[in-house]
Amino acid sequence: MIEIRGNKVVLIGTGAVGSSYAFSMLNQGVCDELVLIDLNEQKSMGDVMDLNHGVLYAPTSTKVSFGKYTDCVDAALVVICAGANQKPGETRLELVEKNMAIFKNIVGEVMASGFDGIFLIATNPVDILTYATWKFSGLPKERVIGSGTILDTARFRYLLGENFGVAPHSVHASIIGEHGDTEVAVWSSANIAGIPLKDYLARDEHENPEEKMKEIAVQVRDAAYEIIEAKGSTYYGIAMGLTRISRAILQNQDIVLTVSALLEGEFGHHDVYIGVPAVINRYGVRDVVEIPLSEREKELFDYSVQTLKKVQEPFWKE
Repeated sequence: MIEIRGNKVVLIGTGAVGSSYAFSMLNQGVCDELVLIDLNEQKSMGDVMDLNHGVLYAPTSTKVSFGKYTDCVDAALVVICAGANQKPGETRLELVEKNMAIFKNIVGEVMASGFDGIFLIATNPVDILTYATWKFSGLPKERVIGSGTILDTARFRYLLGENFGVAPHSVHASIIGEHGDTEVAVWSSANIAGIPLKDYLARDEHENPEEKMKEIAVQVRDAAYEIIEAKGSTYYGIAMGLTRISRAILQNQDIVLTVSALLEGEFGHHDVYIGVPAVINRYGVRDVVEIPLSEREKELFDYSVQTLKKVQEPFWKE
């Protein structure tokens, strides 16, 4: 069991996602100290100044500063948002290879500081890079977490809430699997106040439940493409999702969130990081929650696992 430290967070990578995460953390008063690290020192120092000018209006007096990897030594949480973005014409495998090299350097620098806290990974492809961070760091699996399907689940619950006229907080539903095109909408256990969503859909005689379910799942899966086409990238939603995970860790909340966690037999799979419901607290992933899946959902989840393994396995062959 690791020593419980203060609420110091180190953010590596202050691009659109990283800076949005810093802004969200400051606004919600989640940590006592927030240290920003980036190769673009001038930009990050500007972020630090800008954020500090808003501390007066934040719920707590968070200390925000620019730092170096040595600052990770006493951090409770290191959040990585750094990495290369996929360019037009570049394959997913090429992106993985490029970011794998970047992560090997970043994780090596963090661990050289004496860091003994929790890693939270946001860079895509997040499941594969979370696995890489676990391998590179040598930390226990529960202390390496990816953002997984935290954003996909939020999109799912938002769209369902819009469809049924209730707040997304009252919708209980999950997206699991790869954070990507093979993600799985878990309809079999989705409900509002204990009433299955399939029953809600069936109430509308003008709707075909199966078609409506398919339509919503596609909207969730393709939401990022629509946002990227409109403004270049997505960052607000994932930043708030990362903040939610950070709060669950730092406040020892024992809350279930859909994060990228290592499977060791859960859902019938081993040696893969993938988005699944997990209990999150001050020690990281306490447990993976094996929610019941329909036969079709199991098939789709198996395919999602296979998709990830096909890409990541070449990097870890002996």
